[in-house]
Amino acid sequence: MSAQTVLYDIPGPKARVRNWLYTVLFLLVLALVLYYVYVGFDAKGQWAAALWKPFIDGSTWTQFLLPGLLNTLKAAGLAIVIALPIGALLGIGRLSEHKWIRVPVGAVVEFFRAIPVLLLMVFAAAFYSSYTGIDAEIRPLFAAVTGLVLYNGSVMAEVFRAGILSLPKGQGEAASALGMRKTQIMMTVLLPQAVTLMLPALVSQLVVVLKDTALAGQLTINFDELIRASGPLTGLYGNTIPSLIVVAIIFIVLNLLLSQFASWLENKLARRKKAPRGAKPVHEAPASVVDATDFNTGRSV
Repeated sequence: MSAQTVLYDIPGPKARVRNWLYTVLFLLVLALVLYYVYVGFDAKGQWAAALWKPFIDGSTWTQFLLPGLLNTLKAAGLAIVIALPIGALLGIGRLSEHKWIRVPVGAVVEFFRAIPVLLLMVFAAAFYSSYTGIDAEIRPLFAAVTGLVLYNGSVMAEVFRAGILSLPKGQGEAASALGMRKTQIMMTVLLPQAVTLMLPALVSQLVVVLKDTALAGQLTINFDELIRASGPLTGLYGNTIPSLIVVAIIFIVLNLLLSQFASWLENKLARRKKAPRGAKPVHEAPASVVDATDFNTGRSV
C-alpha cells in the first residue's frame, strides 16, 4: 500500500526546485528587511553603546525589569489558574442537553468574547474603585486578572467544547451503555481524552494571556507589568528602542519556555496511552473457540 495520502503528495523534481527558489527568495527578502531596520536604527543612533549599557548593570534589572517581570508572571499565572476551570465549566455547559443551561452559558461566552480585553480591564478597574474596598495598591492586579479571566475563560470554553465534540460519538455511547451517568462520562471518559487533542489550542491561548498582561500597563489601570516597569529607563537614558527590544526578547523567551512545557506535557500524556512496558498484547480469539461464560460466577458454561 502506498504511503501517500489524498491530502499530500510527494513533490516531484520541478516542485522541489520551485520550493527551494521560494525559500531562497523569502530569506533574501527577510535579510533585506532586517538590514533596512538595522540601518534605520543606526541612523538614529539606537545602536550606541551608551543606550545598551544600562542592561549590563544589575540595578537596572533589580529595580525595573525583574519587578515588572514578576508582576507579569503573577497576573498571567493567576489568570491562567482561574480561567482554565472556568473555561472548562462554560464549555461543558454549552454542551448541556438542558436548554436553560445551554442558552445562558452560550450568551455569557459570546458576550465576553466580543469585548476587547482592555475594555474589560478598564471596567473592572472602575468597578473595584467605586464599589469595593480593595486596597489601591493591589487594585490594578485585580483589574488585570479580571479582564484576562473574563475574556480568555470565554475563549477557552470554545476550545473545550470543540475538543469534546471532536471525539468519536462511540466513546460516550459505550460509556452510557455501561450505565455511567452523564457527569461520569464527561469527567472520566470524554474530558481526559479531549485535553490531549486541544492542548495545542490551549497553549496558544495561554501565550495570549501572557502577552495581554501588557495591556494592563495603560494609564487607566496603572499595573506595573514588564513594559510599564521599563518606562523609567527611557526617561533616565533615552533608550526607548533598546528597552523595547530587551522586553520583547524576554517575552519571546517566556513564550518559548511555555511552548516547551506544553510539548513535554503533550508527550507525557501521549505516553500514558501506550501499553505498560512488558505488557503482553491481547489477541482476540476466533468466535468458534470462545467459551460462553457466566458473568455472575466467572465459570464457563
